[in-house]
Amino acid sequence: MSTPKPAIPNTTVTRNVHDLDRSTDNIYESLVIIAKRANQISNNMKEELHGKLAEFASSNDNLEEVFENREQIEISKHYERLPKPTLIAMDEFLNDKVYHRNPSKEQK
Repeated sequence: MSTPKPAIPNTTVTRNVHDLDRSTDNIYESLVIIAKRANQISNNMKEELHGKLAEFASSNDNLEEVFENREQIEISKHYERLPKPTLIAMDEFLNDKVYHRNPSKEQK
């Protein structure tokens, strides 16, 4: 009996490195742009999640009265299933949906 291979996560994507530097001519500059955009997306998602979860917070909670709220759990699960910010940023960058500029290149 052979052991089954672990399933490959559907978030794993093989990328051609040359696609990343086509708009900047520098792979490192492209990665910085993608990383900054991923941070923006992550912060927006975090604020949105905290805003939704804050609706369920009550001011009289204490450690002994912690209970599970079904809606909170469903909201949390929804955000866990969303694509990771890095994947979203990568897709936006590769599809020219991210505005970026390098002032040092513009002065030359």
